[in-house]
Amino acid sequence: MALAYDPLFITSEKSGMEVASPPPPMVLTQDELKRIAAYKAVEFVESGMVLGLGTGSTAKHAVDRIGELLRQGKLENIVGIPTSKKTQEQALSVGIPLSDLDAHPVIDLSIDGADEVDPYLNLVKGRGGSLLREKMIEGASKKFVVIVDESKMVKHIGGSKLALPVEIVPFCWRFTAEKLRKLLEGYGCEANLRLGEKGKPFVTDNGNYIVDMHLEKDMGDLGAASDAILRLPGVVEHGMFLDMASTVIIAGELGVKIKNKHTSC
Repeated sequence: MALAYDPLFITSEKSGMEVASPPPPMVLTQDELKRIAAYKAVEFVESGMVLGLGTGSTAKHAVDRIGELLRQGKLENIVGIPTSKKTQEQALSVGIPLSDLDAHPVIDLSIDGADEVDPYLNLVKGRGGSLLREKMIEGASKKFVVIVDESKMVKHIGGSKLALPVEIVPFCWRFTAEKLRKLLEGYGCEANLRLGEKGKPFVTDNGNYIVDMHLEKDMGDLGAASDAILRLPGVVEHGMFLDMASTVIIAGELGVKIKNKHTSC
C-alpha cells in the first residue's frame, strides 16, 4: 500500500480525476505548484521500490522528498536510477542509493516532469536536455507518473510554441538539422541548434547536440511523425513521449488534478 504524506489540500478518488478542495488561501507561485505535484507523486512510492528519478525543476522536488522520507525512516530499501548527471548528484546528496538499468532493467516507478502534456497524456520532454536517458529509464518502468503545473497542459503536442527537442549526433549537425526542418516544414517548423555557455552548442550527458523544433501547426498523427524523425540518419532520439505516462498530476491554483491513462479524454 502506498504511503500517504501531507496531502496539503488534496482529496482522493479512485476515478480518473482527483480535484482538491478547498482552494488555497493565497496565490501560489509556479515553484510551489510544482512542489505540490511532486509531493503528491511521491505518495505512489513504497519501500523496496526501484525508482526512476527524473530531471528538472519539478522532479527535483520529488527527489528531495524521497530523500527526506528515507532519512525519517518512512521509506526503506529504495534504489534510484537517475535520468541525468545532475539528478545523480542531487540524489546522492540527499542519501538515495543509486544503480542503473544494467542492474535493474525493470523499474517499479518513475517520477518526472514534462514540458507539455496533451489531452491523451502524450508528452514533450527534453527542454532540460536529458530526453534520451529519460526515455530509456521511463520506458522501462511499470508505472510512469508525470508531475506538472497547469501551464504545461496543451491542446496538442507543440501547442505551447516552445521547443520540441531532438537529440542528434554532432557530426555534420547542420545537415541533420536541415533534414529535420524539411521533414516538418508543412507544420511551420523552424529547427535551431540549442546553444549553451558562451554561445557554444549545448552538449547532452551523452555527448550529443540538440536541435529545437518550433512548430506552428498540429502534427496530427504523432506516431507517424515520430517514426519519420527517427528514420533520419543522425537522429538519436526525440522529445515526444507517446503513450508512456500512466498518470499525470497537475497542480493549479485551485488544487490538484490527477489524470490516469485511458481516462483523460
